[in-house]
Amino acid sequence: MREGRPPARWESGAATMRLNQNILLLGKKVVLVPYTPEHVPRYHEWMKSEELRRLTASEPLTLEQEYVMQHSWQEDADKCTFIVLDAEKWQAQLGTSEESCMAGDVNLFLTDLGDPTLGEIEVMIAEPSCRGQGLGTEAVLMMMSYGVTKLGLTKFEAKIGQGNEPSIRMFRKLHFEQVAVSSVFQEVTLRLTMSEPERQWLLEQTSHVEEKPYRAGASEPRSQPALRTSHPAWMGV
Repeated sequence: MREGRPPARWESGAATMRLNQNILLLGKKVVLVPYTPEHVPRYHEWMKSEELRRLTASEPLTLEQEYVMQHSWQEDADKCTFIVLDAEKWQAQLGTSEESCMAGDVNLFLTDLGDPTLGEIEVMIAEPSCRGQGLGTEAVLMMMSYGVTKLGLTKFEAKIGQGNEPSIRMFRKLHFEQVAVSSVFQEVTLRLTMSEPERQWLLEQTSHVEEKPYRAGASEPRSQPALRTSHPAWMGV
């Protein structure tokens, strides 16, 4: 997440971008869940890393500020975010917290006030043991599929630091093409327009994904976890 990003304030789209508040997406390698207060302590530990802050253009925050940021991300109309869980750990460790299964996050921004069909996408696999295993690739595919089918997006952009070759290679493998280079921000912009063939390809790549109601409760089985009702990046892919 880019914690210093100024909001675009898509007030009319607030309900649309909050659709994922009670949604869990189950893939083969990753599980995508809404960003809740349960995830903040681990996320805060990740963001103590200078490298992660540099790659995500984030400022250092206190734990209290991180909780405020989490609430902001949940409420802002121009953002859609999921925490990425390691599916193997999540399915194997019944009775443990989601925090122990966290791998990173994946985000969509509505950044163009004149084009609500364009979403900027970014992913961060922050947990070192989860990198290099394809978790970032599946998380991006699942998020793009969600954006296409639920949010009406038809174009995606990814802004990546020029030195972040793993992320650049991953997005190119996902059919993104480089469209701009910023020497000021030292980043490249890649874009993918969802033509009908690209849309069909994306849906085929994510045909295995299951959508379920999001429930969080350590004592419940994974197939029937308890509903959470009490609470309102670019690397290592």
